[in-house]
Amino acid sequence: MSTQTTTARVEAPPGGPQAAARAGVLVLVLLSIGHFFVDIYSGALGALQPIFVERMGLTLTQAGILGGVFVFASSVMQPAWGYLSDRFHTRLFAALAPAVAGIAISLLGVAPAYGWLLALVSLGGAGIAAFHPQASSTVAFSTQGRRGSWMAIFISSGTLGFSLGPTYFSQVLEWVGFEHTYWAAVPGVLVTAFLLAQLPPPPRRASHGHGGFDTAALQAVWKPLLLLYLLVFLRSIVQIVFAQFLALYLTLERGYEFAAANYTLTLYLAAGAIGGFLGGHLSDRFGRRNVILISMIACVPFLLLFFLTDGPLAIASLALGGLILFFTIPVNVVMAQELVPSQAGTVSALMMGFAWGMAGIVFVPFTGWASEIFSLHQVLMSLVSFPALGFLLALKLEKD
Repeated sequence: MSTQTTTARVEAPPGGPQAAARAGVLVLVLLSIGHFFVDIYSGALGALQPIFVERMGLTLTQAGILGGVFVFASSVMQPAWGYLSDRFHTRLFAALAPAVAGIAISLLGVAPAYGWLLALVSLGGAGIAAFHPQASSTVAFSTQGRRGSWMAIFISSGTLGFSLGPTYFSQVLEWVGFEHTYWAAVPGVLVTAFLLAQLPPPPRRASHGHGGFDTAALQAVWKPLLLLYLLVFLRSIVQIVFAQFLALYLTLERGYEFAAANYTLTLYLAAGAIGGFLGGHLSDRFGRRNVILISMIACVPFLLLFFLTDGPLAIASLALGGLILFFTIPVNVVMAQELVPSQAGTVSALMMGFAWGMAGIVFVPFTGWASEIFSLHQVLMSLVSFPALGFLLALKLEKD
């Protein structure tokens, strides 16, 4: 895909290229740690849904609405946070996020009613949304060369945290009980303290001028940007809905115990984390368009096999399908940043948050509602058609 905008210039730190490289690696490490812990809390709601359904008597529709509200707060709102991070030169968006997300999500166990659940997932989602745009744009412009590989490390750390969220909260429930899940907030609070002590300010990009919103830069590449957005949207339908409903599906329709269902969800998401890491490296070597095409079509047979079989074969197919599906997560973000480097926070939010969020806010509640008419099995299996549609759309991408 061709880029029509000039690369944003970043103020170089004193000490020359070697000092800049060391500073970039430090930023990557710090924000990858932050991403890991922020997304541990992002992955918690899907794990806790079976308990909410059992203890609070939620319907599948209510569970879907709860997931939709969380997706709206944590993902759909990311462009607003991306704009603010492009506008204000402060590290606080990324640094405070782990504590805000951790405290709100960990208080779900003491929520006395459904309304409190909605309020807490909204607050926790806001913390998650504030982190991603600033952190991803800071990583992109603090590292030199092989941007796909660097972004793969950053994004895969978050996906790994997301994958461990279900297992982490399952263990917390065993240790302290459902009514004391607030102890799960401790890592988030500690990570915020660490980031406040160690994280440098985000790099200033000269093309920002006084921090204005560069509408012209976005308008110049709106067609390829829209295409990338649609590809992320189609992939995210499976990604988000599976994360919210897979544990519930395994307990309700396949008879899994609560812990076993969450371990399976962790395996699927961990495979996705590996897939995102591999996808970024493969895109640097074989081209971003090729990786997207392969990911969209090759995941379909494995995901279908999960629904058509049982036992170890089904679980292995689920993991392989997730690994291949997640190839494109860092690839889409890097392509968007390369199109509009002056608005890296905003376009990162479009690809990482807004596209994920719109897929989730539409299809998570829809899946809950439709599953009461048909079944979770039928509805989830039908969603596998969307990556196949994404393959056809990806053929329109310009060659690297």
